[in-house]
Amino acid sequence: MEIICVGNELLIGKTLNTNAQWLAKRATTLGITVKRITTVGDEVDEIASAVREALERKPRFIITTGGLGPTFDDKTLEGIAKALNRKLELNEKALKMVREKYEEYAKAGKIGAFEMTPHRVKMARLPVGAEPLPNPVGTAPGVLIKTDGTDLIALPGVPSEMESIFDEYVAVMLRKEAGEVTFFETSIYADNIMESTLAPLIDITMRDNPYVYIKSHPRGAEKKPRIEIHLSTTAKDSKTAKDRLGKAIIQLSELIRKKGGKVKLKE
Repeated sequence: MEIICVGNELLIGKTLNTNAQWLAKRATTLGITVKRITTVGDEVDEIASAVREALERKPRFIITTGGLGPTFDDKTLEGIAKALNRKLELNEKALKMVREKYEEYAKAGKIGAFEMTPHRVKMARLPVGAEPLPNPVGTAPGVLIKTDGTDLIALPGVPSEMESIFDEYVAVMLRKEAGEVTFFETSIYADNIMESTLAPLIDITMRDNPYVYIKSHPRGAEKKPRIEIHLSTTAKDSKTAKDRLGKAIIQLSELIRKKGGKVKLKE
């Protein structure tokens, strides 16, 4: 799976890209491996280029975030259409979703008189062949496009909307693809050992435990080293996962202690 985040605000540092972190975490816990995360600005050619490059790698899923709203700089669907050599067309199903949302807002007094302005209709203009995904908390629908074995999914950039559409519709697709495989993880802490000394010990442990991935994250100061060691695996059941992680933790802990380090379980 690949993730493409769209927005000038991400590139200039105005907005922290929490969507990428959230999506990567959720996909991983569902048993899907994220291979690449790309960030591009609100430019049609940049978006199209990123989508084309991703499609060339033939991932099972591509998820984009951002650029689905009513304003002039919301250009994700235009970029996707260009990448796929498809036209944008008014999607009646999407238009109904957008209209019902604004009617709902008008009845609730959140907006004035209801009107389907060109900017609002814009959110229902999708690439030919696209399927709109209902947005439970916002106005812009998500979009699903199936192309050459890849499911290309466009989600809004507003975190609450992105997360809602993902959990309601996208998670089901990812879980089905992963089958029974689930992601499991845990952490331990190593004190009084430098990361350069720890590195070969991790290599040994990963070699002897091929289904376990281990990554070190320094948390302390240079004169008082403390390292978080994150261990993860994918397995069909929790017992298998716990057995794998437990075996790796025991081996790595013994190696660390032999080097004079101390090991603590994550609290």
